[in-house]
Amino acid sequence: MKLLFDIAVTLLRAKLRQSVIAAVGVMFSIAMFVTLLGFMNGLNSLLDGLILNRTPHVRLYNELRASPEQPIERAFQQHSAAGARGEHHFIRSVKPKDELMRLRNAPVIMDALEKDERVLSVAPRLVAQVLFNVGTTDLTGQVNGVDVLKEVRYYMFTDYLVQGDPYDLATGNNTIVLGKGLADLMEAKIGDLVQVTTATGDRSMLRVVGFFQTGIADYDKVQCYANIKTVQKLLARPGSYFTDVNVKLHDLSLAPAVAKEMTARFGVQAVDIQTANAQFETGSDVRNIISYAVGIVLLIVAGFGIYNILNMMIYEKLDAIAILKATGFNGSDVQRIFLLLSIIIGVVGGCGGLVGGFALQKLIDNIPFVTEALPTITTYPIDYSLEYYIIAVAFALLTTWVAGWFPARKASQVDPVEIIRGK
Repeated sequence: MKLLFDIAVTLLRAKLRQSVIAAVGVMFSIAMFVTLLGFMNGLNSLLDGLILNRTPHVRLYNELRASPEQPIERAFQQHSAAGARGEHHFIRSVKPKDELMRLRNAPVIMDALEKDERVLSVAPRLVAQVLFNVGTTDLTGQVNGVDVLKEVRYYMFTDYLVQGDPYDLATGNNTIVLGKGLADLMEAKIGDLVQVTTATGDRSMLRVVGFFQTGIADYDKVQCYANIKTVQKLLARPGSYFTDVNVKLHDLSLAPAVAKEMTARFGVQAVDIQTANAQFETGSDVRNIISYAVGIVLLIVAGFGIYNILNMMIYEKLDAIAILKATGFNGSDVQRIFLLLSIIIGVVGGCGGLVGGFALQKLIDNIPFVTEALPTITTYPIDYSLEYYIIAVAFALLTTWVAGWFPARKASQVDPVEIIRGK
């Protein structure tokens, strides 16, 4: 094998220019593959994170809805049981029950969930629909009462807080963090007092301690945050009054099954993160497919370049192949020589491509990316996952081996007698 390797290197040096071009083709393909996947997946993580970071794995809530069984249906069932026949009932414009949006027995549910080994975090939430009174104008808003410390730890709250300190919200009374879009409409500043009117007509004054921005304009014009005690006080509700319970799991893939289990166990509505954000996962999958497809096409094109170069090399080195066979080398030895040629090109190009891909990723990662919609993002996003490098090298070696196998097989079938006779 050492002798075969030396012969392969000699052939490469004899056609150094073509060999370098082939290696550069592989290097360029791998560098682009790694860079493209790193950038696209970094972008996916950024876009999905805008929503998914703020979304619980399972959300428990109580949605107002009409009773599935109406009184007339029960009466009809009783008549049917008594032997009555031919009776029908028609119900139109069924209205939901007149009840509060709260979760019943929320403290008990939360206590049970915190004892579940699958659960990472349980965070209550109280959502209030309000009007912000700005002079003679009323702006619609939604105040989310949250456990601020859990929001900071498990829901990336500080990543979207463009101004202010979350602990002022956690410890202050009658404090609020406004959505950036809403704050701009109200021209509110840190420390200003804003007047809020609830659905029942009660009015309160809240002090602004920060601004929150997700980058989704419609969301930032409506959503605001306060600590949960402030919202309970705003709505004149007791300390056990919650409209939602947000659950984070250790394993995200368990969310659909856990949601169904909680619905049956606690008699509440539950939605998992996969169902609530299916469109975002679909978008990420499509972008990933496009990235891999483009990268693989680049590697295949590089493989065709190696194939063409080795083919030309075989035609130009027919004399050398004939001499090798005449001096005792068999067809399998010749085939190994040209396979080694291809693999050497793939290895050299692959190593250069990994270095080039990493350098391009670092270059993109340091390019300023300034946008008002995403103030916490300062550079273009890049994912440096080792997976992309492994896939690139593996596929490059496979491509170069396949590209070299066909010319190598052709070289192994060369008849030295015919070549020498022709000369």
